[in-house]
Amino acid sequence: MMNYKTGKEDESMFEINRNYLKLPGNYLFSTIAKKVAEYQEANKEKEIIRLGIGDVTRPLAPAILEAMHKAVDEMGCAETFRGYAPEQGYQFLRTVIAKNDYQDRGCRIEADEIFISDGAKCDSGNIQEIFAKNNKIAVCDPVYPVYVDTNVMAGRTGKFDQKTGKFDDVIYMPCTRENHFVPELPKETPDIIYLCFPNNPTGEVITKEELQRWVDYANKVGAVIIYDAAYEAYITQEHIPHSIYECEGARTCAIELRSFSKNAGFTGVRLGFTVVPKEINRDGVSLHSLWFRRQGTKYNGTPYIVQRAGEAVYSEKGKAQLREQIGYYQENAKMIYKGLKDTGYTVYGGVNSPYVWMKTPGTKTSWEFFDTLLHEANVVGTPGSGFGPCGEGYFRLTAFGTHENTKKAIERIKNM
Repeated sequence: MMNYKTGKEDESMFEINRNYLKLPGNYLFSTIAKKVAEYQEANKEKEIIRLGIGDVTRPLAPAILEAMHKAVDEMGCAETFRGYAPEQGYQFLRTVIAKNDYQDRGCRIEADEIFISDGAKCDSGNIQEIFAKNNKIAVCDPVYPVYVDTNVMAGRTGKFDQKTGKFDDVIYMPCTRENHFVPELPKETPDIIYLCFPNNPTGEVITKEELQRWVDYANKVGAVIIYDAAYEAYITQEHIPHSIYECEGARTCAIELRSFSKNAGFTGVRLGFTVVPKEINRDGVSLHSLWFRRQGTKYNGTPYIVQRAGEAVYSEKGKAQLREQIGYYQENAKMIYKGLKDTGYTVYGGVNSPYVWMKTPGTKTSWEFFDTLLHEANVVGTPGSGFGPCGEGYFRLTAFGTHENTKKAIERIKNM
C-alpha cells in the first residue's frame, strides 16, 4: 500500500475481522424480507399476511403514552431536564423491575444487579464480550440465531461445516419432539450455556425441576448460563418458572436477559435489561463488575423518556392494560395452534408463548414450505432451518398479528 506522505510502499495496513466471513450467507430475516419483497413486486395485487418476524402490531398502552408525554414535558423545563442517563439505568426503573419481576416472585435480586439497555437482542450479543475467546459455548438447536452469530464474530466458534450446518467449536444441544424440545445435559462440558424459555422458535417451555438440573449442572462444572426470558409474560401455566432465579443456586451461575418488546410493545421504542448477580465470579473477579465496566465504556444510556415509559409498565394501569394486550396475542396463538391442528398439521408451542412451531407437511423442507405458503396462501412464516440443523422440517408462525389477519391466514392455509 502506497504511503501518500513518503511515496513508498508501506508494509502495514488495516485488517478486517475475518470471523464475519464465517457467517453463512445472509441473516435469516433479511433473506425472508428479500423473498417477500420480490414476490410482492411481481404480484402487487396480492395481500400478504406476515406471521414471520416477531414484531408486535398493537399500539402502546395509554399508561405508557401518558408517562412518555409527561417525560417529554419534563425535558422541556430547566428544572426537570435530564442529560446523560446513568450507565446502569435510572434507579426508579431498576427498583420497580427488581420488586415486580423478581422480589414479588421470591427471587433475591436487587436493583443494583439490574442493567438497563436498549433491548435483549443487543444484550444477548454484547454479553459475550466479557468472556475470554477460548470459552466453549453450548446452544439449543434450534435457537435464536443471534447467540451463535455474535460468538462467530468474536472468533469463538471455529469453522462452519456446510454439510452439517454447524460450527466446529460449538456444542449443539438438540431440541426435538423426542425430548419435548428441552435439551439434555451435554456430554462435552461447556463454559457458556445459552438457554431461552419460553423458547424461540419452538414456543415450548421448561419446568422448574428441569431448569434446576441445569443450574445444578452449571454450578458443578463451573459454567455460566445466559438465560433469555424475553417471552416470560406469555407463560400461562402456574408450574412454569418465569425466571431462572426461581431455582436455588442460580445467583452463582446465571445471567438473565429480559425485554420490553413483546410484553409492552416496545419493538419501536427499544428497552430491555440484563440481570448480573454479584455472586458470579472467576478468580476473584465478579461478572457484575466486568459488565458494569463494559456498560460504562460502551453504553450511552437508554433515554430518560423511554425509561419512564418502562416504569409505567409496572403501574397498576399499565399492568391492567398490558394484560389485555398480551391476552390479545395469546388469543392469536390459540387460534393458530387450533386452526393448524384441526387441519391435520402437527403443532407445538402456542400455550406459554407467542410462537407456534409446526411440522412441515410430507417431505417438504422448511424453505420449500416457506415458498408454498407464500405463493399459494400469501402468508409469510419463518423456516425452521434458519434456527439450526434440528429446525429443518419445521416452521414457525407468530401470534403478533391482528385477529382479522390471523383468522384470514389460517383459512388460507386450510384451503391450500
